[in-house]
Amino acid sequence: MFKLNSKLIAASAALALSSTLAFAGTYTVQPGDTLAKIVSKLGFSSATAAGITAVPSGNMNVIRVGDRIEYTGEASVAPSTAGVYNATKNALDGGVTYPRANGVETAYRYNTQDMSGINNGRVPTANELKAWDTDMMPDGTGYPDGQGSVEEGDELYETQCASCHGEFGAGGKGYPTLSGGSMKSLKNQRTCPGKDAPKRTIGTYWPQVSTLIWYIRDAMPYAHPKSFTNDQLYAVTAYLLAQNEITIDGQELEDEYVLNREKLMKVVMPNHDGFFPKIDGPNGIENVRAFFKDRKNYGAVGIRCMSNCGKESVMRIKNEITAVVPAYSTVRDLPKVEAGAVGAKSQAEKDYDTSCSLCHKTDAMGAPPVGDKDAWATVIKQGMDVVNDHAIKGFAGMPPKGGNMDLTDQQVKDIVKFMVESSK
Repeated sequence: MFKLNSKLIAASAALALSSTLAFAGTYTVQPGDTLAKIVSKLGFSSATAAGITAVPSGNMNVIRVGDRIEYTGEASVAPSTAGVYNATKNALDGGVTYPRANGVETAYRYNTQDMSGINNGRVPTANELKAWDTDMMPDGTGYPDGQGSVEEGDELYETQCASCHGEFGAGGKGYPTLSGGSMKSLKNQRTCPGKDAPKRTIGTYWPQVSTLIWYIRDAMPYAHPKSFTNDQLYAVTAYLLAQNEITIDGQELEDEYVLNREKLMKVVMPNHDGFFPKIDGPNGIENVRAFFKDRKNYGAVGIRCMSNCGKESVMRIKNEITAVVPAYSTVRDLPKVEAGAVGAKSQAEKDYDTSCSLCHKTDAMGAPPVGDKDAWATVIKQGMDVVNDHAIKGFAGMPPKGGNMDLTDQQVKDIVKFMVESSK
């Protein structure tokens, strides 16, 4: 994400928040435009306020497509300070609203430039920059104030994360393993035939801790991202660092260890030098240029064949990894289970495992968990017709058919029946 000069921010804020906003320019008439519509588009209450005194046709009632109408309006507005606006339930732009006054915006206004040809937009307001510039960088930029302990993070992980990522971050159904592995495994595909596949986890692969806390803040928990407080954010981050045996200033992260902004800035990830070219820091751009300048870095060796090709030797994989669990296979069929065999699952239960268990296995996602009699008693009170309708068409945070649109309506009803009967 880009950074902007502080002088530019200050200038844009001063421009957008001045007590008198002057607008002068030329508007090109579009199909369907009337003088009243044009005035409204420009953000004024009347043609007089917009400073429109004449039109190309010579008749204020005759507006022609393609005509260029000059306006020189000026409107006085009350001074305002960026960041003092009250957020509303449906607020956009980072939870900031921009009230209008005298026909124009106070801090966030319409782009009144001529829309014909090419233009470069307008200078963003301070509030717009604040809403967009929310990244967290390796140098600590963007880290929030707050603190949280490993023990608190353990409790949060168990309720909010374990259902997907497994106990202690050891991995879950279809979701990344967060802990374990070794950095040596990252080279297995090239130098160690017959070894396990690379184990890319937080402790072995991720070069910067800023990526971890930033991703958790913006994308987790899965069912309701951005819901962690700053303290909870630090707690979960501390727990995951502890599970990956990462130390801070040589200190192990025990249960009582409390992580905060200052301590997070001291974290050095084991693989911080494992990526090239190095893109962080003031020399990042030059490092990238130097890397791509040397064609050998990306396999462009020798002279490209343009005619009579085919005599060149073909490079082949020499160290193929085979010791992968489960083994590589092009077969996509699941093991067959004979009907009536001990432990055999019904088709409804199989469909539940595939399409519904992620949210309904526990209450972490806010859905009624299978096996919770009280939770399902409340659901059933609505009547099975309503329950089935919600399952098929979607309801609240639940997508239609659990997100698996390949299911028929009858299959969905069978799944609902299985879940209800398993919760009595």
